[in-house]
Order: sequence, then structure tokens, then C-alpha cells
Amino acid sequence: MMDTSNWAAFPHENKAFDFSGAKLAKAWPKLHRGDCEPFPDAERITLLDPSNKDPESAAETLADAWRAYHRGDFASAVNLGSSLGALGHAVTSKASGIYADYLEEDDETKLAIYETGIEQAEAAREAFPDDANAHYFHAFLLGRYSQCISIGKALAQGVGGRIKASLEKALELAPDHAEAWTAMGLYHAEIIDKVGKLVGSMTYGASADKAMKCFDKALSLTPDAPIANLEYGNGIYLLYGDKRLDDSNAAYEKAAGMKPIDAMQLLDIEYARSSLE
Repeated sequence: MMDTSNWAAFPHENKAFDFSGAKLAKAWPKLHRGDCEPFPDAERITLLDPSNKDPESAAETLADAWRAYHRGDFASAVNLGSSLGALGHAVTSKASGIYADYLEEDDETKLAIYETGIEQAEAAREAFPDDANAHYFHAFLLGRYSQCISIGKALAQGVGGRIKASLEKALELAPDHAEAWTAMGLYHAEIIDKVGKLVGSMTYGASADKAMKCFDKALSLTPDAPIANLEYGNGIYLLYGDKRLDDSNAAYEKAAGMKPIDAMQLLDIEYARSSLE
């Protein structure tokens, strides 16, 4: 279990991200359009764990974990999610990954969060092989780990193949998983940027065309998601550099002008704004 005792607090105003009580269920389709995570009710708990003796209680704990995540209390989200074991894998993975990416300043701590998260995600894949997000968040955390140690080192460790396999499985199970499409686009773009078009294609099956198709698919599913626009901008720059700098900046500007619906989106938007300054 992760030690969240020294995690930083969310640094922005979050009163608008109150999803207490029935507000969470009402907002759920919009909040989770990008990751296709099912609403955490007793039926969902029973589907994942038929042996669970108190699915109502587990569902409420999981819902509270997601409420904490959406308001930016990432430590509480991880603690509540972890208390449920593998049942809480999605919120634990997403909260820890977003926290490490945006709010953790110590590189060693950041890397430790990713490494622990990857281990937990691997356990979730074994426990719930038909859960798209068990595979997606495995790829998500591997991707953040790769960026943390450098893409080159990650490829040398064979991480690229693991990311691709997990994303492919996630998309097989959830074809409209926008965040997985975004991640797949970034996978192709980062490999092309690191090893070039020829080696990228021959060794990893990566291509600029595939990257752009993935980004386009994600944007068609979630045009108003800051992260889809941010990573599209990143992908364009990785693939084309200054030749398409205006397009990359335009994607960042679109993200920067959006209205956030939760803490993660606010962090994405603030990042876009700061990058344009």
C-alpha cells in the first residue's frame, strides 16, 4: 500500500468539484466519458467479486474514493481505494498517477509511486482480466514510468511492448475508451520521436499515421476533454516538430480555454495555460 502521509494538497480552489451524495451518479457519465469506468454500485461490486459479502458497503467506499479523486484529494482516494484491495484498482491507479504527474516534486518519490502502482495494476489485470481499465491503467502507469526514467531507457527495458499490449487489450474490451486511444497515439508518437520512423515501424509497429488516427479517435469521442487536446498537441510536436508548432499550440490553447469539471481537468488546464506563457 502506498504511503500517502506526505502527499501535497490540491493547490487550487475545488468547491465546484463537490460530488457528494447523488451528485456523483448524476455527473458520472460526463466525468467518466474518457475512461469508460462503470459506476461503482453494488451490482458492479458483485460482478467483479461474486464472493463479496457486503457489496453495498464496498460500493459506497469506492464511490467515496472517486468523490475524493474528483475533488483533488488524491491521498484519500488512494487510501479508500486501497482499502478495497483489487476492487479499488481503477481509482487507486488514476489518483496516484495524476498526483505523481502533476503534484509530486521529488523525482524518487514520483518513481516509487509509479513502480508501486504498476505492481498493483498487474495484480488487477490478473484479478479482473475482462475489466478494460485493469489493462488501461497498467499501460497508463507504465507510460508515466517511462517518461520519468526516459523513453529510451524504458524501450531498452521492454516497456514499450507491455504498454502496447495493455492498450490493445483495453481497446478490445472498450472500443470507445478515449483515454486509451489518446495513450495509444502518444505511444506511437513517442517511439517515432525517440527511434525514428524506420526503426519505429520495423521494431515497434509505430507510425505517424497510426498516431494521428488514434488522436483523432480520442478527440471524436471526447472533444471537450483537456487531456485529449493536450496530448494531441504533444503528439503533433513529437511527430512534426516546429513544422506544425502552430497546430500544437492551437491544441494547447483549446485545452487552456476549457472549463474544468473536476480536479484532474483543472490540473490539465492549468498546465496548458502555464505552457503557453
